[in-house]
Amino acid sequence: MEHAGVHHVSINVHDAEQTMRFYVDALGLEVLPRPDFGVPGYWLRCGGQEVHLIEMADHKVPDRPQFGPHFALRVRDIDAARDELKSKGIEVSEAMELPTGARQCFLHDPAGNMVELNQPVD
Repeated sequence: MEHAGVHHVSINVHDAEQTMRFYVDALGLEVLPRPDFGVPGYWLRCGGQEVHLIEMADHKVPDRPQFGPHFALRVRDIDAARDELKSKGIEVSEAMELPTGARQCFLHDPAGNMVELNQPVD
């Protein structure tokens, strides 16, 4: 099988509308058309990939959200991204450097899902 990358990630949220607003207003993703699957949700464009939100009434934040499942959004300038999010009142961890030289930091969406911001080495 020849891989061409990740097409999308899908995450469960307790309020699709509220969480979509966060991903659009705070993180700059774009809403895409989505078929009616009989459950509220959104498809969002992030560069060449997508983030799919699925509303689940029984969605629970992980007991230890700092160690829960997450996905990473690639950013060009992690310091600028952190500053922008912090100016919007969003709590973001300090950026840390990985052994590869890449840098990462973490935040949580309104549903408690962990999101990584990742600045790879060019």
